[in-house]
Amino acid sequence: MDSPTSQFVSSRSMGIFEPIHQMSMWGDFRGNGFPSTSMAEIMEADMKLDNQSEDTSHEMLEPSNKCDQEASKHPDKVLRRLAQNREAARKSRMRKKAYVQQLETSRLKLIQVEQELERARQRGQYVGSSTLDASYLGYSATVKNSGINAFEMEYGHWVDEQNKQMIELRDTLNSINIDDERKLQILVEDGMKHYYNLFRMKEKVAKSDVFYIMSGIWKTPAERFLLWMGGFRPSEVLRVVMPQLEVLDEQQQMNISSLAQSCQQAEDALTQGMEKLQATLVEAVAAGRLGGGSYLPQVSTAVERLKPLVMFVTQADHIRQEALQQIYHILTTRQAAQALLALAEYSQRLRALSSLWTTHLRES
Repeated sequence: MDSPTSQFVSSRSMGIFEPIHQMSMWGDFRGNGFPSTSMAEIMEADMKLDNQSEDTSHEMLEPSNKCDQEASKHPDKVLRRLAQNREAARKSRMRKKAYVQQLETSRLKLIQVEQELERARQRGQYVGSSTLDASYLGYSATVKNSGINAFEMEYGHWVDEQNKQMIELRDTLNSINIDDERKLQILVEDGMKHYYNLFRMKEKVAKSDVFYIMSGIWKTPAERFLLWMGGFRPSEVLRVVMPQLEVLDEQQQMNISSLAQSCQQAEDALTQGMEKLQATLVEAVAAGRLGGGSYLPQVSTAVERLKPLVMFVTQADHIRQEALQQIYHILTTRQAAQALLALAEYSQRLRALSSLWTTHLRES
């Protein structure tokens, strides 16, 4: 899956490498947290209890018959008790797993509600600004962009789907079942495609209103603070997720370093192009005498200067997509899964930061 910006990636980062030996994320759970008890200890304890509860009316039984009966009872009791312990341990593990999943689901639902409230608030701000612009230009109707409304709904679904994917990915990653390795690879590929879908969604709405994507109104305040060309910086993603992975071998470290350098160079080139576009825009708007009357020619010229802006946003997403593709090729399946989890949780933390900041402002 090549991208129009694939030329910016160093040749050393284009190879696909053999997976390193994968390390288990979990210890040996055969003990299940229960103390081990030997067969002799269980039999001895059972004999003591039986001797204490034995009715005196049985004392007249012959010793040989009594010993034979006790000997025949103990193995069955031990087996039943062991089976009961195993069943209790299994149920305990299931209850614990269900409880953890319930907590995780509740946390994600809380984040989802906060995101919906934030998006509703942001939509109100954006529509309000559009209404103001329409009134200023002499239009009586409120400016509405169906493409933006559709994107906001799609992006909300995108976030919800990512949360579900990450829960399943985390559970599979933490599983010690060897058969889950293929499932893990499928989940990683689905996670990558999920980001590619977001880039296509953004490209479509950018053609409808590029300022909307550039401003980051569709994101939370903390995310907007770190926004670059309508999204995340690929070089920043590398700095965030790489320390969260299992140990990289020497070749992987070299390729990640090369990729980080290529990303930084591509980001710098695009940023310089944007700065030049901003400078020409200022010149076009400020051309002629300010306060001299009609400025329609200057504004018309500025509109022409703005047309490449869509290309800048699209190109930035191409760089992001290319970086994700190269990360996928450089890392093992397990490492790529860890990278997707780290990136998703990083975004969740930024959204949580925005919610806390908004609450802080209301209470201050």
